[in-house]
Amino acid sequence: MLLENYKGPIDLKYMTYEELEKLAEEVRDYIIEVTAKNGGHVAPGLGVVELTIALLRVFDPPKDVIVWDIGHQAYPWKILTDRKDQFPTLRQYGGISGFLRREESPYDAFGAGHSSTSISAGLGFRVGKDLLKRDGYVVVVIGDGAMTAGMAFEALNNAGHIRPNKFIVILNDNEMSISPNVGAISTYLSKIISGHFVQETRQKVKKIAEHLGSPAKRLVKLTEEFLKGIISPGIIFEELGFNYIGPVNGHDLPALETTLKNVKDIEGPVLLHIYTRKGKGYKPAENDPVTWHGVAPYKRESGEFIKKPSPPTWTSVFGKAIVELAERDEKIVVITPAMKEGSGLVEFAKRFPERFFDVGIAEQHACTFAGGLAAEGLKPVACYYSTFLQRAYDQVIHDIALQKLHVVFAIDRGGLVGEDGPTHHGVFDLSYLRIVPNMIVCAPKDEQELVDLLYTGLNQTLPFALRYPRGPAYGVQVEEPKNIPIGSWEELLDGEDGVILAVGYPVYQALRAAEELRKEGIKMGVV
Repeated sequence: MLLENYKGPIDLKYMTYEELEKLAEEVRDYIIEVTAKNGGHVAPGLGVVELTIALLRVFDPPKDVIVWDIGHQAYPWKILTDRKDQFPTLRQYGGISGFLRREESPYDAFGAGHSSTSISAGLGFRVGKDLLKRDGYVVVVIGDGAMTAGMAFEALNNAGHIRPNKFIVILNDNEMSISPNVGAISTYLSKIISGHFVQETRQKVKKIAEHLGSPAKRLVKLTEEFLKGIISPGIIFEELGFNYIGPVNGHDLPALETTLKNVKDIEGPVLLHIYTRKGKGYKPAENDPVTWHGVAPYKRESGEFIKKPSPPTWTSVFGKAIVELAERDEKIVVITPAMKEGSGLVEFAKRFPERFFDVGIAEQHACTFAGGLAAEGLKPVACYYSTFLQRAYDQVIHDIALQKLHVVFAIDRGGLVGEDGPTHHGVFDLSYLRIVPNMIVCAPKDEQELVDLLYTGLNQTLPFALRYPRGPAYGVQVEEPKNIPIGSWEELLDGEDGVILAVGYPVYQALRAAEELRKEGIKMGVV
């Protein structure tokens, strides 16, 4: 096996394309083997194996900086750089991270876990190298989903203004399947457009036009834009100041490598657009890349998930409750920043498509959009993971709280989230929300209280934050929702020696602790 004897990136430079294709298969098999046991982000990594190989053959990291957005697709990178032997410890205690970490490897240039940060970070690396007179390329890899976020376009706009050399942004587009005909034509055109002859001719024509004056420059620009508009979907990137190349089949290793070599010498920033198939090499992931984006352990032969008997998750309880409440109240609308499945909103989206808004990776917009809906008299429920709500903190304060707009924030994954690690822990929400004026903050102790608090929040008039954890709840039977008075508490256990105060998920742990203390003769109450 090639992977078994693989020592590092230098080995790739001496392999034939036939050997590289075999290696790609082995890398995919290794990812499937490990994630079947550990869980993790399966489909994203399977889609970028050829891209990872091409990057390591054409560039020389860590001297050349490679910045991966988010890190969902980083598994091949970890395997083919310096963590092949540690890969079985993926997402395990004491093992390697499921995302990129600077502390883990010199090949991980910039840590990530949240989306759309890569172009900004990459531009910082590029400008830093220029100021410090350091050689090397900076390459950014960002997905089509992450490219929808405002931060990505802010960075593109700034990069287009600075116009640095040796700065390449690779747009990994895995939303569209690669049609054999269109893929072949576009790959051929991209190889031509990125070639030295065309690029040199392009620069010479521009220089001649500059000497001839404004009318000639205008004619050249109009002609170029017209031709690009016919064969290229990348005119928006050209307008932002980038040299657009693509689209290229991201699984055609020779074509991908040729294009990467060509764009190294293009003057100014480059945006290389590639198409890949998410989940490539594993049929269950290819057929359902959304489900297989991030998964629990599974049986690799069948793709069946290994489910241990457990109560319903907090997420599923919320998802069922919001549907039932929306059936009774037509003013309830739901907003999510690209987390429909993760936030338990699939059924709501099916039942009430006109009242469901997935705004993409746009946490700030989602918040203020909810504010506008509230100002018009609707009852918006803005569904966030706790870690992603941080990105909309200014909007929570400025657009919602200061105006006392009635937005319900359903905050999933509050607290520690386990294997996804520090970038995804929801440990800051209680601290930063409690200082926000006019904001009601609450956390349910069990399923019934989750439903009750959601019902309560929808019948308030102020901003309302409902925070609940990841994973299985307690199995409490849910009955008809009822209103909980704001600021009230519940005395669960009377005590003579002291009181344990608890809120949210830890309430039941507090009850267990009180029971253990009673065995020692210490009678603690629980509130």
